[in-house]
Amino acid sequence: MPTQAKIDRVAELKEKIENCSIALTAGYSGIAVNEMTELRRRMREANVEFIVVKNTLASLAAEEANVPQFNDIVEGPTAIAFGYDDPVDTAKAVSDYIRSTRSPLAIHGAILGDGVALQPQEVERLASLPAKPQLVANLLGQMQAPLTRLLGVLNGPLQNLDGLLQARIRQLEEEGQAA
Repeated sequence: MPTQAKIDRVAELKEKIENCSIALTAGYSGIAVNEMTELRRRMREANVEFIVVKNTLASLAAEEANVPQFNDIVEGPTAIAFGYDDPVDTAKAVSDYIRSTRSPLAIHGAILGDGVALQPQEVERLASLPAKPQLVANLLGQMQAPLTRLLGVLNGPLQNLDGLLQARIRQLEEEGQAA
């Protein structure tokens, strides 16, 4: 018979899985307590909720949240990073921590909000993407480029006509001054 604390923990995890934009799992074997404290501090700064959870409780919560593929990315001692904003920011925060501290933390995978499971290599590729504002700026630049070129092509004949008329005006002024 499950205890009330475990039932509450499963309900809490279910809610987190349903509301997050990304749930990234990682193995935390070999991490000292002070390193785990530093990891949690850095994750809080990046608006990422980082918790250690028992696999059976995570599995039950995933089943209740109708995300069965979550079990594919849970293995061994597991910690879960829940991101509620941009999934790229969460992946970057965990990846940057591993890279900067040479931590033994190992990414097992991630589940994006719509239930798509990512392998560790895909999480690394997600972490290497530019920030959302940069991606939006790149997209807008790509959309504006053809319009800018079209405007240049359409303005070309008008600019040529303007130059021709200005040259004729100067020519007539010079002829008028000479006469």
